[in-house]
Amino acid sequence: MTERTAQIEIPARYRYAVIPHIMVEDAAAAIAFYERAFGAREDFRIDAPGGGILHAEITVGRSVLMLGDAGVNEAETGSFAAPTSLGGGTSVTLHVFVPDVDGLAERARAAGAEILQPPTDMFHGDRTAILRDPSGHMWVFLTHGEDVSDEELRHRLAAAG
Repeated sequence: MTERTAQIEIPARYRYAVIPHIMVEDAAAAIAFYERAFGAREDFRIDAPGGGILHAEITVGRSVLMLGDAGVNEAETGSFAAPTSLGGGTSVTLHVFVPDVDGLAERARAAGAEILQPPTDMFHGDRTAILRDPSGHMWVFLTHGEDVSDEELRHRLAAAG
């Protein structure tokens, strides 16, 4: 670590997390959806010179999410793609803890999310809903219900088959 990097503090919002950065076909529409469906707050955006969004950040619950238009970055690096350009599949699922997963799932459904699993009490102690947003990204929203020991978790998982 150089003297310069030792003196630079990591911003508090990034200190204890891996920050997901997703790419979409229409970042402005995705942000509007996340605001309606998840109660997201847009923190800032950088518009691309030729149109679209080069980079934006939103907060969902207490989690930061970075996003941008895939086409803008593809032109620069050729390495970013939205799930829609991959035939609808994705290799990433975004997990967010929220105070009321039932309310969030209903709000998301009304805004256009596809509910893949309605809110369900799970063996791991959390009430969980799984959905796909209109951009093709998979989300798991959870409301914590109970702390479950490793031993009890294994027992419940085995019992569930």
